[in-house]
Amino acid sequence: MSVATGYDVIVVGAGIVGAACAEALSAAGVRVLVIDRGAASGGTTAAGEGNILVSDKEPGPELDLAIASRAEWPAVLGRLPEEVADVEWEPKGGLVVATGEPALLDAFAATQRAAGVDARVITPADAFELEPLLTRAVTTAVYYPDDAQLQPVLAATALLAAVRARGGVVQVGVNALGVLRSAAGRVVGLETGDEVIPCQAVVNACGPWAGAFSQLAGGPIQILPRRGMILVTAPLPVCVRHKVYDADYVGAVGSGEADLQTSTVIESTRAGTVLIGSSRERIGFDEAIRVKVLRELARKAVGLFPFLGEVSVMRAYGGFRPYAPDHLPVIGADPRVDGLWHATGHEGAGIGLAASTGRLITELFLGLNTHVDATPFRVDRPALLGVVAS
Repeated sequence: MSVATGYDVIVVGAGIVGAACAEALSAAGVRVLVIDRGAASGGTTAAGEGNILVSDKEPGPELDLAIASRAEWPAVLGRLPEEVADVEWEPKGGLVVATGEPALLDAFAATQRAAGVDARVITPADAFELEPLLTRAVTTAVYYPDDAQLQPVLAATALLAAVRARGGVVQVGVNALGVLRSAAGRVVGLETGDEVIPCQAVVNACGPWAGAFSQLAGGPIQILPRRGMILVTAPLPVCVRHKVYDADYVGAVGSGEADLQTSTVIESTRAGTVLIGSSRERIGFDEAIRVKVLRELARKAVGLFPFLGEVSVMRAYGGFRPYAPDHLPVIGADPRVDGLWHATGHEGAGIGLAASTGRLITELFLGLNTHVDATPFRVDRPALLGVVAS
């Protein structure tokens, strides 16, 4: 690429969040370049399950963003080029079940309903009608018709195809080493190993590596990797109809513990495989496969769906999720570096939150009214800057 070539925005990171930001910006007429040091959607996105959930979040800013993003995804998919529009979108609904005291799950559903979520408490008999192979130990369940699923790599690839179709550029195998700033301190380019690419703004969408890039760019934020593992069964006839998880999952999502936590999340894919998750563990970027984690996932899965005890596991995979200490995404301009933006910190919810994240970045960049309150996701939060509140 010529050094003289300029862009309005360079998005660093070609995963689902970076792709969604680039797609929304390009749809608004912004000239966009997307770069990634590896393959497009080859990092955290490739290790995702494709969850688009409103069921797993407590009332607050992240739930508000999730509700907005669930509504935004069909609009985003409607903008995709026809040849890449099939991203295995499945508005299948979610089912959360408890095998212990039902009052806690019922109370959680009530708080979500007050926040605008369609959360329907149902009887065990209703749950068995929705999922005939579910364990009979279920004591209560909540049905969430708005939970959905897509294939994350297909989705990110399709979003990037839309960017290209509008004249944007996607380049892989390019290392972002920092930003070039003018004498006044404003971003005027992105530094790579070979050149400086002129631009007006840079979006840090590096997922769990966003903390490292933020340091290079002069606007450090505290984003840490949190590892998750998933088991994949051999292909089966359709046997799990919805996205099903146990009530412990909500607590694991919101926990800040570094030690291993597991909870059961089970879903079928269009290919017939069953995905079994999930685990959370802060162990840095350690990629070692831990058999104890896989055993725990398998044990809990069989407890929820006993038939899985007779099913072969085809493979296992893991990935790193971008964890923010206060459990909120980072979406917006960095007040310390004029022209530096961040879109990261979604942890395991990036696929579900990507659509609204892209829209919000675009609205903020263009100075438009935002479709959700952007204040909770601002960059200068104490937790992101490593400041301990007194």
